[in-house]
Amino acid sequence: MAMSLSLARLSLPRAAPPAAVSAGAKAQPAANLAFPAKSFFGAPLAVSTPAAASPLARKPATSRPIAVVAAGKKGYKMKTHKASAKRFRVTGRGKIVRRCAGKQHLLGKKNTKRKKRLSKMVQVNKSDYDNVTGALPYLKVNRKAE
Repeated sequence: MAMSLSLARLSLPRAAPPAAVSAGAKAQPAANLAFPAKSFFGAPLAVSTPAAASPLARKPATSRPIAVVAAGKKGYKMKTHKASAKRFRVTGRGKIVRRCAGKQHLLGKKNTKRKKRLSKMVQVNKSDYDNVTGALPYLKVNRKAE
Protein backbone atom coordinates (compact mmCIF):
# COMPACT_ATOMS: atom_id res chain seq x y z
CA MET A 1 0.00 0.00 0.00
CA ALA A 2 1.62 3.24 -1.13
CA MET A 3 1.44 6.33 1.04
CA SER A 4 0.72 9.57 -0.76
CA LEU A 5 1.85 12.90 0.62
CA SER A 6 -0.07 16.08 0.16
CA LEU A 7 2.05 18.81 -1.38
CA ALA A 8 -0.24 21.43 0.13
CA ARG A 9 1.15 20.63 3.60
CA LEU A 10 4.71 21.21 2.39
CA SER A 11 4.16 24.70 1.01
CA LEU A 12 7.08 26.96 1.81
CA PRO A 13 6.72 30.62 2.77
CA ARG A 14 8.06 33.02 0.20
CA ALA A 15 11.36 34.74 0.98
CA ALA A 16 11.32 38.51 1.28
CA PRO A 17 13.11 40.40 -1.51
CA PRO A 18 16.65 41.48 -0.55
CA ALA A 19 16.84 44.95 1.01
CA ALA A 20 18.81 47.67 -0.70
CA VAL A 21 22.36 47.69 0.65
CA SER A 22 24.39 50.86 0.98
CA ALA A 23 28.03 50.84 -0.13
CA GLY A 24 29.51 50.87 3.41
CA ALA A 25 27.03 48.59 5.23
CA LYS A 26 27.23 44.81 5.42
CA ALA A 27 24.33 42.68 4.30
CA GLN A 28 22.27 41.22 7.16
CA PRO A 29 20.97 37.66 6.86
CA ALA A 30 17.33 37.42 5.97
CA ALA A 31 15.15 36.92 9.04
CA ASN A 32 12.42 35.28 6.98
CA LEU A 33 13.86 31.93 5.94
CA ALA A 34 12.78 30.05 2.84
CA PHE A 35 11.74 26.93 4.81
CA PRO A 36 9.07 26.32 7.43
CA ALA A 37 9.83 26.68 11.12
CA LYS A 38 8.38 23.22 11.72
CA SER A 39 9.20 20.00 9.96
CA PHE A 40 6.66 17.80 8.21
CA PHE A 41 6.08 15.90 11.46
CA GLY A 42 5.51 19.03 13.58
CA ALA A 43 8.87 19.11 15.37
CA PRO A 44 10.57 22.52 15.45
CA LEU A 45 13.61 22.92 13.24
CA ALA A 46 16.88 24.26 14.59
CA VAL A 47 17.80 27.59 13.05
CA SER A 48 21.40 28.72 13.34
CA THR A 49 22.17 32.39 13.66
CA PRO A 50 25.57 34.06 13.63
CA ALA A 51 25.07 35.30 17.22
CA ALA A 52 24.51 31.76 18.55
CA ALA A 53 27.52 30.04 17.04
CA SER A 54 27.99 26.32 17.38
CA PRO A 55 30.16 25.23 20.32
CA LEU A 56 32.07 23.08 17.85
CA ALA A 57 33.03 26.06 15.71
CA ARG A 58 36.77 26.44 15.34
CA LYS A 59 38.56 29.46 16.71
CA PRO A 60 40.83 31.34 14.34
CA ALA A 61 44.43 30.13 14.31
CA THR A 62 45.73 33.65 14.91
CA SER A 63 44.60 33.65 18.56
CA ARG A 64 47.45 31.36 19.66
CA PRO A 65 50.43 29.73 17.98
CA ILE A 66 50.16 26.13 16.88
CA ALA A 67 52.58 23.81 18.64
CA VAL A 68 53.45 20.64 16.78
CA VAL A 69 54.39 17.80 19.11
CA ALA A 70 56.27 14.93 17.55
CA ALA A 71 55.03 11.54 18.64
CA GLY A 72 57.83 9.91 20.59
CA LYS A 73 58.69 6.27 20.13
CA LYS A 74 56.98 4.21 22.77
CA GLY A 75 58.22 0.77 23.53
CA TYR A 76 55.98 -2.16 22.73
CA LYS A 77 54.17 -3.55 25.74
CA MET A 78 55.01 -7.20 26.16
CA LYS A 79 51.99 -9.43 26.62
CA THR A 80 51.79 -11.83 29.55
CA HIS A 81 50.99 -15.43 28.64
CA LYS A 82 47.94 -15.92 30.84
CA ALA A 83 48.13 -19.71 31.05
CA SER A 84 51.72 -19.44 32.30
CA ALA A 85 50.74 -16.73 34.78
CA LYS A 86 48.33 -19.20 36.41
CA ARG A 87 50.95 -21.98 36.63
CA PHE A 88 53.99 -20.15 37.99
CA ARG A 89 54.62 -17.70 40.82
CA VAL A 90 57.63 -16.04 42.38
CA THR A 91 58.63 -16.53 46.00
CA GLY A 92 59.74 -13.70 48.24
CA ARG A 93 63.39 -14.48 47.47
CA GLY A 94 62.78 -14.34 43.70
CA LYS A 95 62.60 -18.04 42.85
CA ILE A 96 60.05 -19.32 40.32
CA VAL A 97 57.96 -22.19 41.68
CA ARG A 98 55.38 -24.53 40.15
CA ARG A 99 53.10 -27.41 41.14
CA CYS A 100 54.07 -31.02 40.58
CA ALA A 101 52.40 -33.11 37.91
CA GLY A 102 50.44 -36.26 38.74
CA LYS A 103 48.08 -35.01 41.45
CA GLN A 104 44.88 -34.52 39.39
CA HIS A 105 43.37 -37.96 38.88
CA LEU A 106 43.93 -41.70 39.45
CA LEU A 107 44.79 -40.96 43.08
CA GLY A 108 43.45 -44.26 44.44
CA LYS A 109 46.47 -46.24 43.35
CA LYS A 110 48.98 -43.68 44.68
CA ASN A 111 50.01 -44.04 48.29
CA THR A 112 49.67 -41.20 50.81
CA LYS A 113 53.39 -40.45 50.95
CA ARG A 114 53.53 -40.00 47.17
CA LYS A 115 50.43 -37.76 47.10
CA LYS A 116 51.86 -35.63 49.93
CA ARG A 117 55.12 -35.20 47.99
CA LEU A 118 53.25 -34.23 44.81
CA SER A 119 51.25 -31.58 46.70
CA LYS A 120 54.31 -29.45 47.42
CA MET A 121 55.50 -26.56 45.27
CA VAL A 122 58.88 -27.16 43.63
CA GLN A 123 61.34 -24.73 42.12
CA VAL A 124 61.53 -24.45 38.34
CA ASN A 125 64.82 -25.73 36.96
CA LYS A 126 67.32 -22.98 36.14
CA SER A 127 67.50 -24.19 32.53
CA ASP A 128 63.77 -23.41 32.17
CA TYR A 129 63.97 -19.86 33.55
CA ASP A 130 64.39 -18.37 30.07
CA ASN A 131 61.22 -20.10 28.87
CA VAL A 132 59.19 -18.93 31.86
CA THR A 133 60.46 -15.35 31.81
CA GLY A 134 59.79 -15.19 28.05
CA ALA A 135 56.15 -16.03 28.70
CA LEU A 136 55.96 -13.78 31.78
CA PRO A 137 57.99 -10.66 30.92
CA TYR A 138 57.02 -8.65 34.04
CA LEU A 139 57.93 -11.37 36.53
CA LYS A 140 60.40 -10.10 39.15
CA VAL A 141 62.92 -12.94 39.19
CA ASN A 142 66.16 -13.11 41.15
CA ARG A 143 68.54 -15.04 38.90
CA LYS A 144 71.13 -15.37 41.64
CA ALA A 145 68.73 -17.06 44.07
CA GLU A 146 69.68 -20.62 44.96
